[in-house]
Amino acid sequence: MKQKLKRLIGPGLLATTLAGMALSSEQASAASGYAATEKGKAFIDEMAREHDFNRDDLNYWLGSTTRYDAVIEAMSKPAEKTLTWAQYRPIFIKDARIDSALEFARSNANLLDRVEEKYGVPREIIVAIIGVESWYGKYKGKHPALQSLATLAFDYPKRAKFFRRELKEFLLLSREENFEPMAVKGSYAAAMGMPQFISSSYRAYAVDGDGDGKRDLFGSLEDITASVANYFVRHGWRTGETVTEQVQIQGDATALVKKGSKPQLTAADFKTLGVDINLSPKQRAALIELEGNQGLEYWIGYKNFYVITRYNHSPLYAMAVFQLAQSIKEGLAQAD
Repeated sequence: MKQKLKRLIGPGLLATTLAGMALSSEQASAASGYAATEKGKAFIDEMAREHDFNRDDLNYWLGSTTRYDAVIEAMSKPAEKTLTWAQYRPIFIKDARIDSALEFARSNANLLDRVEEKYGVPREIIVAIIGVESWYGKYKGKHPALQSLATLAFDYPKRAKFFRRELKEFLLLSREENFEPMAVKGSYAAAMGMPQFISSSYRAYAVDGDGDGKRDLFGSLEDITASVANYFVRHGWRTGETVTEQVQIQGDATALVKKGSKPQLTAADFKTLGVDINLSPKQRAALIELEGNQGLEYWIGYKNFYVITRYNHSPLYAMAVFQLAQSIKEGLAQAD
């Protein structure tokens, strides 16, 4: 039985197809905004030439879009780069969010059974991702996605190349999924829906879990849970393997920590810090350093921890997902 959430995305988002839709010449001629800039004009030329978009549509969309200072400000101070683990952890590992997670898991137990069996990703990881990303749909984002992406593409030089590509992906996604571009809202970086997929991830990893011909990450729990699981599988999730474990070290770990979250360290590397770790000759892990309430914490990051960082590159984020998942797993076990 399909488990559909009430559509929370507002009228017009899942609108009629954009293919062949042309705006009036009056609307097109009135376009200004980013459509009037050199960067905007070049982008419009590319989308019309390479992807067969209607030029009047593009002029209207970008012409109705101007610089959005709020997203530039938000991009300059993301929590993952400004907070310590001691400050970051309480945002996500708290009773209210754990209670919501357990309620979500119990209410959708049959669906999670099917998704877990098909993809091999534990339900607690899927549920934790949705909890961290949007608190089960409570916070899906309030920023107009088109305006956010255009601002970051044309007025944020530090990451303009990335967001110009995401703007292109967003318009392609809108055409494929029959979204009205100016109606979609998301995070300040235009992550969308309950699992907060950016446009390129939506196009690449979202799946039609309920078989209705759409990939709806705003309202279909079947699509949402299957898409999160598919994202993990496509990034190399290893069913049944450890994610991370805390260790005590001896000596200076600076050099090994600086190698990042990608598993590169051998058992011999860990041995230099007094840590015995059971890795095969070909297996690698990472050493994660976090500033906790009691001082520095050290964790071994296995392949599955790295996979979580493919969703968000911050080790703080990955650890929050892991620890919320552990709380969910324990809570479900106690109920049984």
